[in-house]
Amino acid sequence: MNSLSRKLLLTASLILILTYFFPIWQITLDAPQYPEGIGMQIWLNKITGEKEHDLENINGLNHYIGMKKIIPGSIPELKLMPYIIAFFILSGIAVFAINKRIAVWIWTILFIIVMAAGLYDFYIWGYDYGHNLNPKAAIKVPGMSYQPPLVGSKQLLNFVSTSLPAIGGIIIFISIILGFVSLYIDSKRKPV
Repeated sequence: MNSLSRKLLLTASLILILTYFFPIWQITLDAPQYPEGIGMQIWLNKITGEKEHDLENINGLNHYIGMKKIIPGSIPELKLMPYIIAFFILSGIAVFAINKRIAVWIWTILFIIVMAAGLYDFYIWGYDYGHNLNPKAAIKVPGMSYQPPLVGSKQLLNFVSTSLPAIGGIIIFISIILGFVSLYIDSKRKPV
């Protein structure tokens, strides 16, 4: 691989370090009774409120409609994600050292597969929380589910729920793009 391609791959690997310091996803709820909105941020290893008491407020609201309480310590993915990202940082550095195009393809494709599996898992998590409701909930609306959107906004009763990548999620996306750009630049410089 040429020098520029290798540098891009190394950058793609090393910028993933930033995901340990920024949330990867955010879900906000806007409603008339919460003019400033409330939200939660999903990090590699924890879930926090956007503001100090937001997570407990969300859990309080969820209780009325029969959703399970969001308990970050009970979510196994939050224990695994730091190791998964560490694997892609270290394996990216190894691929940089190996200096073989096929290794870059494997790293990039594996990264996409794992991140797609992560998004699917997040969708299933949201589905479970939004559909498996306590039948004894104080507020019941026949046929209503409360699954937040995977990406974008959705009306849930009088709340607008918005789910978007946060800084860490954008960094992961940039890392994947840099892996492909590295391959593209290299393919233009020399034959496979």
